[in-house]
Amino acid sequence: MFDRLKIMDEKYREIQDKLISGSLSVKEMTGYLKESSQLEDAVTSYRIYLSKENEVKELKELLEIEDDVELIGVAKDEIKTLEHELEKIEEDLRILLLPKDPNDDKNVMIEIKGAAGGDEGNIFAGDLFRMYSKYAEANNWKVEILDASEGTSGGFTSIEFMVSGKKAYSFLKYESGTHRVQRVPETESQGRIHTSTSTVIVMPEAEEIDFELNWNDIRVDVFRASGAGGQHVNTTDSAVRLTHIPSGLVVASQLGKSQHENKETAFKILKTRLYDKMLKDQSDKEAQERNKLVGRGDRSEKVRTYNYPQNRVTDHRVGLTLNRLDAIIDGKLELIIEPLINYYQKLQLEGNKNENN
Repeated sequence: MFDRLKIMDEKYREIQDKLISGSLSVKEMTGYLKESSQLEDAVTSYRIYLSKENEVKELKELLEIEDDVELIGVAKDEIKTLEHELEKIEEDLRILLLPKDPNDDKNVMIEIKGAAGGDEGNIFAGDLFRMYSKYAEANNWKVEILDASEGTSGGFTSIEFMVSGKKAYSFLKYESGTHRVQRVPETESQGRIHTSTSTVIVMPEAEEIDFELNWNDIRVDVFRASGAGGQHVNTTDSAVRLTHIPSGLVVASQLGKSQHENKETAFKILKTRLYDKMLKDQSDKEAQERNKLVGRGDRSEKVRTYNYPQNRVTDHRVGLTLNRLDAIIDGKLELIIEPLINYYQKLQLEGNKNENN
């Protein structure tokens, strides 16, 4: 591990020298900045490790020549503290050197749909959208609604939105699955607790370099938009439906004010969905346990339960239960996401150890 870190450190120094040389083209600089960013965390931790390791060495050398009892005691205590810190940094370095998901730095498209429970499932879909929006806001990420169908009693039968920001996918990729809510609906006169569900799908945004989508493979249909949206709604054929002929995948967009705007949005949705399908097909074909490692498991699985009467949230994948539902639904999703990240990193570490053995 430390041999690899040493090479990464040398590479990082070379990149920094090139970046300050002033002789790079914009394209070269962009590439080096990206490579530098990928190395930075591991190299920084490695340098801290070396510094503390050197402190331990100097303190041990001091013990060999020092005869002051009090000073010896202080030095020994400091060595214990530093050795504990070194163990922690070494564990962090092992995680930093784990194979990276190539999509971690990407923006994400999230689709939420009301499922079981009728109106209550749709209302809960709206609650989940608000939760993710609040979490995105706390992380200085941008949220852009791509398409939405409102429920008759509130919430959404379906909503698709893009979350753009630093490492958005790396944090949100574990949210795919069926989210279950247990609470008393406002329409329930007897005060009985109902169980409803909404489904969440998280997909990395497809970029130009990921794959090529040919317009010759797409059928374009236009139709009259419906619902809230302004004067253009119900007056012009501004809504757009795209059908990917080879796969049969169909997407639509009608929130934009023009046919051109809706066509661009629908194309973005279609490309992201096809990229997500391509990743899944590739995973299945190679028989890898990618789903386990990056949290893209069976989407019909109930991954989390939100129990309102007991202010409780349970994530079933990691057996985590928190009596902080009010805070989590208000956007403090890191209370669950951080344990999930730790859990899947632990799986990767165990997998690496088994391979090495």
